[in-house]
Amino acid sequence: MTDARVTYDDVVAARELLADVVVQTPVLHSRILSEAVGGPVHLKCENLQRSGSFKVRGAYVRIARLTDEEKVRGVVAASAGNHAQGVALGAGLVGAKSTVYMPEGAPLPKVAATRAYGADVVFAGHTVDVALEAAKEHAEQTGAVFIHPFDHPDVVAGQGTIGLEIIEQLPEVGTIVIPVGGGGLAAGMALAVKSLRPGVRIVGVQAERAAAFPASLAAGRPVMVEPASTVADGIAVGRPGDLPFELIHYLVDSVVTVTEEELSQALVLMLERGKLVVEPAGVAGVAALLARPHAFEPPVVALLSGGNIDPLLMAKVLRHGLAAAGRYLAFRIRLADRPGALANLLSRLAGLGANVLDVVHERVGVRLHLDEVEVLLQLETKGPGHCEEVLGALRRDGYKLIFG
Repeated sequence: MTDARVTYDDVVAARELLADVVVQTPVLHSRILSEAVGGPVHLKCENLQRSGSFKVRGAYVRIARLTDEEKVRGVVAASAGNHAQGVALGAGLVGAKSTVYMPEGAPLPKVAATRAYGADVVFAGHTVDVALEAAKEHAEQTGAVFIHPFDHPDVVAGQGTIGLEIIEQLPEVGTIVIPVGGGGLAAGMALAVKSLRPGVRIVGVQAERAAAFPASLAAGRPVMVEPASTVADGIAVGRPGDLPFELIHYLVDSVVTVTEEELSQALVLMLERGKLVVEPAGVAGVAALLARPHAFEPPVVALLSGGNIDPLLMAKVLRHGLAAAGRYLAFRIRLADRPGALANLLSRLAGLGANVLDVVHERVGVRLHLDEVEVLLQLETKGPGHCEEVLGALRRDGYKLIFG
């Protein structure tokens, strides 16, 4: 049923090891998601875990099981975010020195948090792949133990402890929806859950722009894909881990993908209705529920895998999510170049109940006639219906609207 290198007993042992290290995060009922799905939906809030994500579970189990001699040599990892913080915290708890390689341009809050947990941060290259090679070279040169983010039995067992908690907290669960990157989280949770409740359906979710598992599962082996840019950088992994792939291949019922718009809308929903700060990768499961609400058998638990989001990224994702939800509208409009034309337009928008967020007034352009100006407007609206009402009214008034 499973790879012999990781068993249910390993997950149980990992939980005992983590007893005084991690918190048992809450499982919260979501009314709005329950209404969409047509049955109970709960959120497993690993965004409220120590270090802000589930990663500390696997990292600590891996580091705590090192020999005394290995701990003296220290540990090294590569990450742009959650794994970095999990390794730094785990190493600090056992008294081991940690070095984390991060790409240039890594979000400053994540860099600061990793250092605050006691790690030495070294910048290498502009991608996690380059940082990964630098970390491995550091391990070879210094003897430090490389802590893989997902492809190790101890890491998989540590992440699997979340599955044990869910079964205890919601024994009647029918479906568990899990964000998937390299696969360590989904693999460990599927192992734990299926060992206790074989009938529970496990669904993995990847960002459409960085989805290595659908191709790998179709090929029957891990295959490499080139991840495109995605807001869900925490699950943007080009190749599944060998060990996680074997477990997911046998134990996970399906792996689906979600778009950037769906991720953004899910993040907005969690912030606005759930009062929860979650990073884009962490809301992948919620995004899948919103996109295909009737594809999941309730009771459903969606795992919120992390909450470490850069405030600057949050601002961008929120704008994207509001636009996708029809509550943020941007377009250009042609006006006659005469006094009062812009003031009349803004007054009309106010009368329609649209809140003007930004106005850019362009008087010179190859597309414009001598007696025209172009205005770029960004509006806050009340939803898709209100958007159509505003645009329809402007068209009836004779305004020339330009999109794109």
